[in-house]
Amino acid sequence: MTYGFEAVIPIETGFPTLSSNQLLSGNNDRLLSLDLDLAEEQREIAAVRLAWYQQKLRQGFDKGIKVRVFIPGDLVLHKVVRNLRNPFWGKLGPNWEGPYRVTSIAEMGAYRLEDLDGVVVPRP
Repeated sequence: MTYGFEAVIPIETGFPTLSSNQLLSGNNDRLLSLDLDLAEEQREIAAVRLAWYQQKLRQGFDKGIKVRVFIPGDLVLHKVVRNLRNPFWGKLGPNWEGPYRVTSIAEMGAYRLEDLDGVVVPRP
């Protein structure tokens, strides 16, 4: 349980100082509530700065991205996923396989593919 008392150096008891003059119970409560209000304001300012920073990061990242839309019939290469790569190839193995033909659009940025012999690739 706290009583709101503050430790005072013995020298401060005889001489009035800035901290001992401001230490009044009503004044102390008002200053604490003001500090809490300022803490909320600082938290909101930090959230706004964080959102601005993330937006600038996103803009910088998106600047280098070129959107490419493929239509059915286009020939594309398929990225070789690390877990499906042949372990005997090592790091010098191919990163892409194909060519594949786009048969349809599965969803935003995903396409259904088939190889040139007509065998469908199982996952878009």
